[in-house]
Amino acid sequence: MIDDELAAAVEGAIRRTVAEEVMPRWRQLSDDDVVQKSGPHDLVTVADQRAEESLSRTLAALLPGSVVVGEEAVHAKPAVYEALHGEAPVWIVDPIDGTRQFVRGHEGFCTLVALARYGEILASWTYVPVPGEMAVARHRGGALLNGEALVAGRPEDGRTLEVATSHPDFTTEAQKHALLGLRTEGVSPRPCGSAGVEYLSVARGTLDAVAFSWEAAWDHAAGLLLVSEAGGANSTLDGEPFRLAGGNALPFTAARDAGTARRMVGLLRAGS
Repeated sequence: MIDDELAAAVEGAIRRTVAEEVMPRWRQLSDDDVVQKSGPHDLVTVADQRAEESLSRTLAALLPGSVVVGEEAVHAKPAVYEALHGEAPVWIVDPIDGTRQFVRGHEGFCTLVALARYGEILASWTYVPVPGEMAVARHRGGALLNGEALVAGRPEDGRTLEVATSHPDFTTEAQKHALLGLRTEGVSPRPCGSAGVEYLSVARGTLDAVAFSWEAAWDHAAGLLLVSEAGGANSTLDGEPFRLAGGNALPFTAARDAGTARRMVGLLRAGS
């Protein structure tokens, strides 16, 4: 389903959309361009909306019979999310992952696109426009960053694990307790920024693991495949792989290697 021609066309669509709809608005937003959704930490901008609309049209045309699950479309009509359970190939789109960073004029935001079918992630694209980084992964086809192979490697023995976690503002009491299990000797947790940027850091080996307490597919699909194809692993709190359509035991982790993922799950269980 994902040949070189289609992969290149998707990459081109992402680059073009970001150049036309996102970057001209970076550090140029007016107050009217930013709207709260569920609260002050859940924002959407005109750039998110325009970029998602553009990508949705283009991606659906690139693969006839496919459908799109985009963050903003689901916010407007939650039933759109049910496409993840259907038979059609699904494009999963987060037009700006890290909208808070984008609104503040920071560089740590990205655009995420993944293609899935029957719950399996087939390909993903993570584009971090300010440094010009494009990471592409294909199921059983490896991961590339700007055309070079991505290898997550494994943490050095005895070195403190660097871990990005869900911010406490976005966790339940039970999840807060689980994440407290990471506050132990040999682990250095910090609140995450853009999930997509954090996943890329795991895939390139500059971050050892993430621990997240929410399961929206647009935040995780691209990064989970990227980490996996770079040699990493993921696990939910019950030891099962993350399920794209939901129903996961949270928090879950993605890490540079399987051993680190198992260690993370043990620590999260200890905190629960």
